[in-house]
Amino acid sequence: MAEKSKLNTQVFTRLLSYWKTYRLLFSIAVFTTVLLAFLSPARPYIIGQVVQNFIVTNQDAEKLLIWTFIVIGILIGEGILQFFSTYFSNLFAQSIIRDIRKKLMSHIMTFNIRYFDRTPVGNHVTRLIADLEAITDVFSSGMMAIIGDLLMLFVVIASMLVIDWQLALLTLIPIPLLLIATRIFARAVRKSMEQEREQVNRLNNFVNERLSGMMIVQLFNRQKTEYNRFVEINKKHRQAHINAIWAYSIFFPIVEILSSLSIALLLVWGAILAQGKTATEIEGMYGTIFSFVLWIYMLYRPIRQLADKFNILQRGTVRAERVFEVLDREQHIQDEGDISDCDFNTKIRFKDLYFAYNDEDWVLKNINLEIEPESTVAFVGATGAGKTSIVNLIGRFYEFQKGEITLGEIPITDLELSYLRRNVAIVLQDVFLFSDTIHNNITLNDPTITRKQVIEAAKAVGAHDFISKLPGEYDYQVGERGGVLSVGQRQLLSFIRAYVYNPSILILDEATSSVDTESEILIQRATEKITKGRTSIVIAHRLSTIQKADNIVVLEKGEIVEKGDHQELLALDGYYRNLYDMQFSEMNENAKKDYYGGI
Repeated sequence: MAEKSKLNTQVFTRLLSYWKTYRLLFSIAVFTTVLLAFLSPARPYIIGQVVQNFIVTNQDAEKLLIWTFIVIGILIGEGILQFFSTYFSNLFAQSIIRDIRKKLMSHIMTFNIRYFDRTPVGNHVTRLIADLEAITDVFSSGMMAIIGDLLMLFVVIASMLVIDWQLALLTLIPIPLLLIATRIFARAVRKSMEQEREQVNRLNNFVNERLSGMMIVQLFNRQKTEYNRFVEINKKHRQAHINAIWAYSIFFPIVEILSSLSIALLLVWGAILAQGKTATEIEGMYGTIFSFVLWIYMLYRPIRQLADKFNILQRGTVRAERVFEVLDREQHIQDEGDISDCDFNTKIRFKDLYFAYNDEDWVLKNINLEIEPESTVAFVGATGAGKTSIVNLIGRFYEFQKGEITLGEIPITDLELSYLRRNVAIVLQDVFLFSDTIHNNITLNDPTITRKQVIEAAKAVGAHDFISKLPGEYDYQVGERGGVLSVGQRQLLSFIRAYVYNPSILILDEATSSVDTESEILIQRATEKITKGRTSIVIAHRLSTIQKADNIVVLEKGEIVEKGDHQELLALDGYYRNLYDMQFSEMNENAKKDYYGGI
C-alpha cells in the first residue's frame, strides 16, 4: 500500500460507524472526557485565587486549609474521571475490535482455496492481530484523547484571554513555532510508521515460512543463509523504529524549550508591568501569574500529544484500510445453491468440463466422465496431469470455468455448499492435524460425535491399537501439525476422521504415497473398509493400490486418454500400460539392489 500523507477520511468515517453498536459505552467515554476537559483548566484558576487571597493578600491559615482540601477534592475528581474515561474508552475499543476480528475471521474462512494459494499466511496473522491492535488505539487513546485535548486547549486559551488578554497573547507567541515543529514531527513519524508496518509484515511472513519449513531449511543446510536474511530484515525493522525514536527525541525537547520560553516571557512581562507600581498592586498580580504558569503547562502538554495522537489515528486508519480490503474482498465460492436434501447415491457426471487456475491456461480440458454410485474410481497419470484438480472441483474448493458437474440430474452448484461438503470427505496425502488431542482432531470438536463412535471407527480402520499405546490414549496431545506422530499414524487418523463423518462420497488423494510398507498395509485395509458401500474416488501413484478399482481413468495433460478396469487398460497397451511397466520395472530394480546389497 502506498504511503499517504493525509488521513483517509473515507476509511476513518467507516471505522467510526462501528460506534453505533456500543452507544452507551461511547457516550460514557465522551461525557467523562468532556467533563475532564472542563474541570482540569478550572484547577489552575482556583489555585491562583487561593495563592492570591489566602497566602499573598491575607494569610488566613484556616481558609487556606479548606481550599487546599477543595483542590485535593478536584484532583481526586479528575482522577476518577480519568479512570472512567480510560476504562470506558478501552472497553468501547476492545468491544468494537472483538466484533471486527470475529467478522474478519468469519469472512476469511469463506474464501476459496485459490485465495490462500496466493496469499501468505503471515498476512492474515498481521491483519487479525497487529492491524486490529493498531485500530484499537484509534478508539482508546487516539480519538478520545484528541477530543479531550482539543477541548482542553479551547478552555485553557479562553480562560487565559478572559483573565488577562495581554498576558494570554504574550504566552501564545511561541505557539506558531510549536505548530510548525508539530507538523514536521507528524510527517516524520508517519513515514517511519509506514516503514515499520512494511517491515513487520515482512518479518511476520519470513518467520512464519521458515519455522513452518524448518525441516527443509535444516535438510539443505540453509540455516546460515536464512539467518543472514533474517538479520537483514530485522535490521530494517530496527531502523524503522529508530527513525521514529529520532523524531521523538528532537520534538519533545523543542516542546519543553518553547513551554519554558512562554513562562520566561510571562515572567519578564510581569516584571515590566511591575515597574512603577506599588507593593499592593504588585501583590495583586501574583495569583494571575501563578495561574498562567499552570495553564502554560496544561496548554503545551495537549499540543505536544496531538501530533502523536494524530499519528495513532493515521496508523490505525492505514491498518483499517488493509482490514477493510480483506472484508470487502469477494473471493469465495459462490454459495447460491439452495438444495439441502438430495440422493447422493447416484451418478456423478462430468460434462465438457474445463478448468484453469489462471485465465485460460487449462489444467483440465474437455472432461466427460460418469462415476457410478457405490463404485470405486481411480485417477492415474503423471504429476500435473490434473488428478487433484478434479477432486477439488467435486468439493467445490475451486470453481470450474466451462461445462458442468452433476449429481444425478442436479448441478453441484445448485446444492447448498455446507450440505455438499458434509457429504464429501477428502483424505489428503499431506494430513493436517491441529495442536490438540487425538479425539478432537478426529471429531474436529463436533459435540455430536461421541467417544464411543470414535473408538469404533478407530477399530474399524485398524488404528485403535497404536492409539491405545499412547499416553492418555485418545486424549493424547499430537503437537503442532501432529509432529509427534509418524506419517502413517497421521494418515490413519485422517481415515478415522472421514469414517466418523460417514460421507456419501469419499476421496482418497494419494493416501499411501509417503508411508512405509507396514503403514501401507494398514491403510489399504482401512481403504477397503471405508470405501465399502459408498462412492469412492482414489488418486494414487502406486498402481498396485488401485488394481481392484471398478474404473480407472488415465489423465494426460488435463485430458482423459484412457478409461476402464485394470485388465482392460493393460490390454489396450497404451498410457496405462506404460505407467504400469515403468513402475513395476523400478520396483524390480529396487528389489534387485536390495537383494545384492544384502549379499
